[in-house]
Amino acid sequence: MNHTIDELKNISLQVRRDAIEMIYKAGSGHPGGSLSSVEILVAVYFEIMGENDRFFLSNGHICPALYSVMAEKGLIDKKLLSTYTEIGSQLQGHPEKSKLKGIENSSGPLGLGLAQAAGYAAIKKNSFVYCETSDAEHDEGNHWEAVMFAAKYKLNNLIQIVDRNRIQIEGTVEEIMPLGNLIGRYKSFNWNVEEIDGHNFSEIVEAIVRAKKEKEYPTVVIANTVFGKDISFMEGNPDWHAKAPNKEEFEKAMEELK
Repeated sequence: MNHTIDELKNISLQVRRDAIEMIYKAGSGHPGGSLSSVEILVAVYFEIMGENDRFFLSNGHICPALYSVMAEKGLIDKKLLSTYTEIGSQLQGHPEKSKLKGIENSSGPLGLGLAQAAGYAAIKKNSFVYCETSDAEHDEGNHWEAVMFAAKYKLNNLIQIVDRNRIQIEGTVEEIMPLGNLIGRYKSFNWNVEEIDGHNFSEIVEAIVRAKKEKEYPTVVIANTVFGKDISFMEGNPDWHAKAPNKEEFEKAMEELK
């Protein structure tokens, strides 16, 4: 690994603080999924992606975490974070490819990102293409069309990472639309499957290393995560899918993120 585990944990802590501050100041955003995705994004940007590789964010509403990771990596000016969702800002509530260099796909409607990533992977065979998806967007039919497409064309350079936090806007994934045996489903579509702790850097990186050795089929890494990770009153609570903290909640959150 290029960084120590402690270094990656420190970066993740700062990303969580940035994400919550951005959402608080904007008065809108999606804290729960932003917090559950942090280690995935930090690992991808700081440990995994090579110069020719590309990252597609399908669940675009968790972009506060992505923007903070990009700032920590030096890909964007950290001063931009304070402009999140402002009119004319490069950092909108969902990423816009036309506004920000380094963003591969505009995202907002769920279920589309894997298709975008698969299309790129089909053309750019010399690149590894990473795509983060949410578990809830597996409700979308277009997602499964992309799963079939990637398997048919044996896109072994496509690596999907599912943020398996088990929460969506109206409740738990199991309540809204159960995914059942997700590992078995992907295997039935001829995907290579890894299942990991999505907050464990060693497991994330090791799973990707194995995925990059796959010679025939695309890989899905099912990353089990905690919705609202590291903020006690947000963890596992669907109320925090799309809600900004008030002043008291913000101060409590920042106190927990010390």
